[in-house]
Amino acid sequence: MKNILFVCIENSNRSQMAQAFANIFGTDKVKAYSSGSKPSGKINPKAIAAMSDLGYDLTTHDSKSLDEIPQVAYEYAITMGCGDECPLVNAKHREDWQLPDPRNMESEEFNKVRDEIKERVLNLLNKIDCFHKSEL
Repeated sequence: MKNILFVCIENSNRSQMAQAFANIFGTDKVKAYSSGSKPSGKINPKAIAAMSDLGYDLTTHDSKSLDEIPQVAYEYAITMGCGDECPLVNAKHREDWQLPDPRNMESEEFNKVRDEIKERVLNLLNKIDCFHKSEL
């Protein structure tokens, strides 16, 4: 089982969707987590709607800080291009994906960011040999 952490500022959009995709497609080989440097305390309704369009219920997620994630060894710590760093996170590999914050985007643009996140998660899972085909 490989642990992956996705980090953005509010932990309400990008990192939440990335966590969902990693857990969906990584199944029993991956445990994904997400957090934020300044969590908003809620999931953006636009993110909930975007994932609902794909059949995933993001309302089961919580917005949380880096202090609230498990203190385990992470295979990857992925930041979302928001200038966040996670210096206290024990991770073998770190990447920054340079994704725009979709918070204020209209649905069509928001969904383009969602789809980019999905593709990047699939590429990451392929790279670490943890991809599992799903219908999502």
